Amino acid sequence: MAITGCLLQFYRTNTAVIFWQWFNQSFNAFVNYTNRNAQSDITKSQLLGAYVSATSAALVTALGLKRALSKNSSSLVQRCVPFVATAAANMVNIPLMRQSEIKNGIQCYDENGNKVVKSKYAAVKGISQVVVSRITMAAPGMLLVPVIMENLEKLRWMQRFKRYGVVTQTLLVGCFLLFMTPTACALFPQQSSISTGKLSLLDANRLKEMKDTFSYGKSESLYFNKGL
Repeated sequence: MAITGCLLQFYRTNTAVIFWQWFNQSFNAFVNYTNRNAQSDITKSQLLGAYVSATSAALVTALGLKRALSKNSSSLVQRCVPFVATAAANMVNIPLMRQSEIKNGIQCYDENGNKVVKSKYAAVKGISQVVVSRITMAAPGMLLVPVIMENLEKLRWMQRFKRYGVVTQTLLVGCFLLFMTPTACALFPQQSSISTGKLSLLDANRLKEMKDTFSYGKSESLYFNKGL
């Protein structure tokens, strides 16, 4: 909440953009690592690569848009740049932080909780859902707070308290997150599912193994923990 408020407040200088985007991605890297599927491992080099890639994506997006929009766009449009940068970073950070799941598959279970197979398709589906949820969670606060602040700052009484702009934005973001966090998390079930036939898309060899061991067809759906 506080980080988002600072991202929205300190968008005018390159130094501020670089610092707060770096700080945000450092925090996101920690969150994404701790909320990955617990059965999936990631090496230190993969962890570092994900962190550097996500931070670079955020900085390139934020600084590139800031430069492109600085001359011909309104301050309101420029205030929305942090959201675009954050969304771009999420699309890089989360898949890279959970790349071992994409490479090796995520453990899937039948309706009785028995281990059946590891699926790359399930991993891609679960990670995609997490990315959508994270962006949805941030969108209202990072897009509507700039509109609110743009109008508030025109008021005479608000101009006297410009120094408290970051506090105001942080509180507004917190109000949005209070509702959007459970809403975004509820978009997709924690225990997600795929039909057994979907294994043919990215897990053809494992599907063949299931057929050879006569485990194929015993359950029409497979279940897995998508992470957060």
